[in-house]
Formats: sequence, C-alpha cells, structure tokens
Amino acid sequence: MKAQDALAQVAAILRDRGDSYGSARLNLADTAARMSRTLGMTVTPQLVCLLMIDVKLSRLRHSPGHLDSMMDLCGYGGLWIELETND
Repeated sequence: MKAQDALAQVAAILRDRGDSYGSARLNLADTAARMSRTLGMTVTPQLVCLLMIDVKLSRLRHSPGHLDSMMDLCGYGGLWIELETND
C-alpha cells in the first residue's frame, strides 16, 4: 500500500470515528479529564494522543504487521498535530 493511500484511509477512519463518537477534540478533552482524575495529575489531550500511540506501539511489538494498529498510530499522530496547530 502506498503511503498516500494509507493516509487517505486514515482520514476516512477519522471521519467515521467522528460520525460515531463526535468531535475528536472534545473526546480527547473528556478522556484527558478522566485520566487526570484517575491519576491525580494533569493529563492533556496531547498526552492522551501520546499514550494511545504508546498503546499502539506496544501492540505492534507483538503483531508487527497488524494494519489496524498502524492506521490508528497514524490517526493519533494526526490528531496530535491538529491539537498542536489549533485546527
């Protein structure tokens, strides 16, 4: 699969997730607030993205060819970029 095709597929996945779960920005903020309460420390939406990337990397260590995890890895990276650039 070409990189451009993979990234187009990631974009489609992000759109589908938005349809299912609403705004990624709001979902990440909610997740960050929940993690903050659980951990007793401030967790930002950006840190949620980083932690989810770590989850995907851990899974890929055991299943290196798992395409869904690779796509999710790219998706969380894209969401992190979106948060950092305020788009």
